[in-house]
Amino acid sequence: MQSSDHDSPAGGGSLPTSPVAASTLKIQKTRHTLNDVSSSQLFQSEATLPYRRSHPSAASLYASTLSPPASRSQSPVGRPAASRIASGSVFGVGVNNALALVSGAGDSPGDPLNLILRAFVPHVAVYTSEDTDILLREKGFERGLWELLRPFGERVQGKVIIRDSNGSSRSYEDYSIHFVQFGEGIVHPESVTAGLKSAQALRTNGVSEKSGEPGRGQPKQGIAISDVEAVVDRHLNYAEESFFSLPQSPTSHGLNIDMPSPYYALYLRRLLSGLPLTPHETFAHPVACVIAISSRNQTPIETLRRLYTESSTGDKRLPNWVDAEFLRYYVLVHEEERDDITRSMSLFDQMKRNLGLHCHLLRIRGTQSVATDDDSIPLPRSEWMSASEELTDIRRSEDQEDFEDPTRYIFESDATAIRTFIREMVTQSIIPTMERNVSVWNDQVASRRRGLAGRLSGFTKRWGFGSSSRSSFAGQSSGSNYDSLGFYRQDAPEAIMRKLADYAFMLRDWKLSHSTYELLKGDFSNDKAWKYYAAANEMAAISLLIMPQNLSAKSRTETIDSSLEYAFYSYITRCNAPYGALRCLALGLELLRLRGGSSIDDAAKWGTRLLESKILGPVGDALIKERLAVCYASREGMGTQLWGGRRRKSALWSVLGADAWLVQSKYIQAQRCLNEARKTYSELPSGNGIEKFSYASAFLLGIGKQLNQNLEAGEQHDGSDSEDQSDGVDEESEALDVRGRRISTLGLPGGVTGATLETAPLKAQLDASEEEKQDTGGAKDDFG
Repeated sequence: MQSSDHDSPAGGGSLPTSPVAASTLKIQKTRHTLNDVSSSQLFQSEATLPYRRSHPSAASLYASTLSPPASRSQSPVGRPAASRIASGSVFGVGVNNALALVSGAGDSPGDPLNLILRAFVPHVAVYTSEDTDILLREKGFERGLWELLRPFGERVQGKVIIRDSNGSSRSYEDYSIHFVQFGEGIVHPESVTAGLKSAQALRTNGVSEKSGEPGRGQPKQGIAISDVEAVVDRHLNYAEESFFSLPQSPTSHGLNIDMPSPYYALYLRRLLSGLPLTPHETFAHPVACVIAISSRNQTPIETLRRLYTESSTGDKRLPNWVDAEFLRYYVLVHEEERDDITRSMSLFDQMKRNLGLHCHLLRIRGTQSVATDDDSIPLPRSEWMSASEELTDIRRSEDQEDFEDPTRYIFESDATAIRTFIREMVTQSIIPTMERNVSVWNDQVASRRRGLAGRLSGFTKRWGFGSSSRSSFAGQSSGSNYDSLGFYRQDAPEAIMRKLADYAFMLRDWKLSHSTYELLKGDFSNDKAWKYYAAANEMAAISLLIMPQNLSAKSRTETIDSSLEYAFYSYITRCNAPYGALRCLALGLELLRLRGGSSIDDAAKWGTRLLESKILGPVGDALIKERLAVCYASREGMGTQLWGGRRRKSALWSVLGADAWLVQSKYIQAQRCLNEARKTYSELPSGNGIEKFSYASAFLLGIGKQLNQNLEAGEQHDGSDSEDQSDGVDEESEALDVRGRRISTLGLPGGVTGATLETAPLKAQLDASEEEKQDTGGAKDDFG
């Protein structure tokens, strides 16, 4: 579908993807056409954020969906807004723009590709002494140094130069790292027998995640889909409770192809946030650990050695499937206002002599900063907090009457010092260490597996030739390194190669990562390590889709489709891991859509498969239907008739999305989807739309009528708030009744009774007068 099809019918510019909220002030009785209010006026009103019905101090909790799309860079310099989709023939893949997509991903914070690049990044653990925790609590950070550093790691200042396995260097300005608390988020694997019994019991009792409640709490499995759903639902409810005091409703806009809805971006971000520390993938395994003491410490060197010992061999050590040889980075936190800088400098030199060059002196002020200080700046709220953490904060704001704004302030000098510290650590220690490890592992482990000797070794391992005579366990081959407890030990070749592939992915060396994942798939399948196998297939597909190379339809079928299929089947059936299945198909859908051409049809196929799996909750179900509408809309057609386009399918999924939102009483989102469906149908080259499809048309009108009734009921409930609003000009549109109330631009009143909200079969009754006007020769069972 051409990009112009989704612009405003009057006026240029990209319309916002969704109403960021609705104000508690009543929408004014003034009515205007779309010409009267420009998108820039909408953004300006959104940025002002007037009074809200919810707790005023809770506004910052919803900032991720309240920030207007205009505040994000939608049209980066040198890259048109519509170039996020690879162009080419509608019947095949044309010019591949994958490299351009990756290069410009950092300019669009809500873009799915940008979210993927910022989710799978190096994780840096933080382990501090008691005196450092006390110092940070005095500054107002109850969770210590980790809470202070976390927001700054989400965007490393300046360019970060990374060298790939071929020796080529590339610079990135959107690189990031994730700070985590040392030893938290560990998810221990199930043993082979326990996993088999659990999966069998779930299938026997009929309570599998596939057919039961969607993702209802799997805390021991890591991220719970129910928490992600609950967070996005809270943001949607916050928007429904309030309306901005605009002379027009922000719901008059439709969907946006170039930029996802802020709620969908939030859904993906929370799905990828807080990755648990698991054995089957090493993205959350610490690449480095910040060991910090403060200048108050009386025995600094001894304390640093104790912290190192505790994190390596002591009670705080990580499980034996985590490589303990990660980088240690020692930090001395100097308090500017109370401690002697001369003593701290002397101690810092002593640290470098005893512990090596991976050290830093962080100079910060010890007093707590407040908003009224001259040089104070607000500490941004972390965009990559886990869903459970954000849900806890939101619930606290709902339960506590004296809830305070969680925004913290720091001195500008502290912010500058922290940015310098993070950049120095990343560019001089973390990246070089990762590059060196990738080179060593690739030469010593992976390269042996790529040759003839490595293939013969894999063959003999598979069939047990030359191996010990110990009996196989649970179907494993006798030469397997897979432990019966459900993991590979850290020194096993399979574990090292998985870490090699993940490191290469985090360093954006897609070719090396993909080839390594492909090698691992066979090993994991032979060992029946199904969660490892599913994760390897998932990342093999993702790395290949990001890789800047052309993919024919045959290649997609043989590689990407098979990898996604194996990953999805193993996650759902063999591992009972709905989160992995959801992440796999959601990311595959978005990356296939960005490739354009016939890949869009494959993306829609996997989105439909995700809906059919029933692992989504109601919010996720509606969001995926929205994305399917956008997916089909981004398929461009040829000629004046736009042959090869998918405009009717896009409109159909917009209708289904409106229906899904209406069931959840999310009227703003429902109206957006309904607006988009009407707009798409009205712009079809045939000019017929769905007027000749009686039942589809009646179903559409029924949804609009229900929206009008609910929106009008909301107005009457808040009528006292709008008594002082000025009278305005009636909107000129044939599709509207000119009445003194806000009405959906699509809900046309007529002789149509309320249509049922079930999407199949479509049943909507027309009155006798309408039935006589219908064309008896028209189809009556679909949307055209």
